[in-house]
Amino acid sequence: MAVPSPDPLTLANLKMRPLPYMIFMSRWLQLPLYLGLILAQGVYVWHFWVELIHLIEAAFGSQDAVQKIVAAVTPVGQAAAQMQAPSETVIMLVVLGLIDVVMISNLLIMVIIGGYETFVSRMRLEGHPDQPEWLSHVNASVLKVKLATAIIGISSIHLLKTFINAAAYDEKTLLWQTAIHITFLLSALAVAATDRLMLQPKSHAARHAPSAHAPHADSH
Repeated sequence: MAVPSPDPLTLANLKMRPLPYMIFMSRWLQLPLYLGLILAQGVYVWHFWVELIHLIEAAFGSQDAVQKIVAAVTPVGQAAAQMQAPSETVIMLVVLGLIDVVMISNLLIMVIIGGYETFVSRMRLEGHPDQPEWLSHVNASVLKVKLATAIIGISSIHLLKTFINAAAYDEKTLLWQTAIHITFLLSALAVAATDRLMLQPKSHAARHAPSAHAPHADSH
């Protein structure tokens, strides 16, 4: 009768000393953080649908909805203009705001799934038909680059909204937002360059490592 082999994970945990085991299990303290981000994702979904419903109602002539979307795209500290119907600029700003919400939600998804997979526990999604493409090769370095790219996209949307409604902002605000966006770009380039430099020694060692199938010279 065949005796089932013990679970290697269980054996690994039994062999660990108490202090290393406690430190290793402390990674689960991050679980409430990721659950909180899931709740934040729900808030963004609610905000998206509220803004979308207001936009649809304004398109059908609701004056209350028109004033709500105009107030939503008016800079803080300024009085919202009175309109009978949403202008093309207002509609464009509202749509960009919806795109902004979607991109922030994508950023949350990357942080939740990628962070949990990288720092807490494997999800074992290999071969699953719904596995995201980027999750198949995610690690701490890849996650940093993807997050930096997502932040640049969000910053681009904010900057585009500001330029479309540039008349409502002063020159100092425009300059600061442009400078912040350029800072994000330079930071992402620095992260990508640093990651590439860190990977070069590994690739160099892999290229010069002796192959296991290399033919051996005949000794005479």
